[in-house]
Amino acid sequence: MRIATWNVNSITARLPRLLAWLQSSGTDVLCVQELKCAEASFPYKQLRELGYEAAVHGTGRWNGVAVLSRIGLEEVTRGLPGEPGYDGGTEPRAVAATCGPVRVWSVYVPNGRDVGHDHYDYKLHWFEALRAAVGEDAAGERPFAVLGDYNVAPTDDDVWDPALFEGLTHVTPAERAALAGLRDAGLADVVPRPLKYDRPYTYWDYRELGFPKNKGMRIDLVYANPPFTKAVGDAYVDREERKGKGASDHAPVVVDLDLDV
Repeated sequence: MRIATWNVNSITARLPRLLAWLQSSGTDVLCVQELKCAEASFPYKQLRELGYEAAVHGTGRWNGVAVLSRIGLEEVTRGLPGEPGYDGGTEPRAVAATCGPVRVWSVYVPNGRDVGHDHYDYKLHWFEALRAAVGEDAAGERPFAVLGDYNVAPTDDDVWDPALFEGLTHVTPAERAALAGLRDAGLADVVPRPLKYDRPYTYWDYRELGFPKNKGMRIDLVYANPPFTKAVGDAYVDREERKGKGASDHAPVVVDLDLDV
C-alpha cells in the first residue's frame, strides 16, 4: 500500500492539483494538513468520485487536517485528548483513522511563531499532548504512524543553512527535544536519510525563489512504530509536485509499505 502526507496550504486552492496527484500517484491513504476549509465546505463529492472517503477536522480558518482513504476509514478520532487551547479555544490540528491494516494520525503542529511567544509555549504543550495520545498505538502490534507537518527540522542537516536559523523557531533544542519525545514513545522517523536527493527537503518558502534555489527545510515527517517501519519498502519526497503554477509550498512525502490491503 502507498501512504503519504501533504500540507496543501488550502485544499480549495489546491483541489485540481490534489485530485490529479491522487489519480497519478496511486496513493491509498493521504494525510492532509492546512485545509483552510470548514468541514461543511470540504470537497467530499470530488474525492468520493475518485473512491476516497475522508475524515475531516476543520473550522475554515488557518488550520484543518484530514485523512483520505480508498481502503477503508474507521475509528475516527478528532483532536487530541487533553490538547491545549490557544487564544480562547482549541484548534483543528489532529485527526486519526484506521485505514485497512494501518492506523494513522494526520497532524499539523503549531508553528510557534517566535521563541518566547505564547504560541511557542503552546507548540511545546501541544507536543506533550501528542506524545500522550499516541503512546498506546505506538506500543501496539498494529502498524501505526503519525504523519504531517511537524514544524520542526529534526537536525541541522534538515535546513538549507543552519546559521540563518540561529535563535529562530523550528530548530531550537526545546522543539527538537519535543520531537525526540515521540522517539522515546516508540516511534521512529521513517525518512531520516538521504533518498533521491542529498537533502530531502519538504518545504520551500514562496519568497526569494526558495524552491529554485533549494532553500528548503524538512519539516513534513512520518514517525512510525516498529510494525509500520518494518513494512517500509520505499520512501521519498515528491519534489515534482512543488513545481509549477499553483503549487503548495510543501511537497508530498510518500511511503510504500509491503502490506496487503
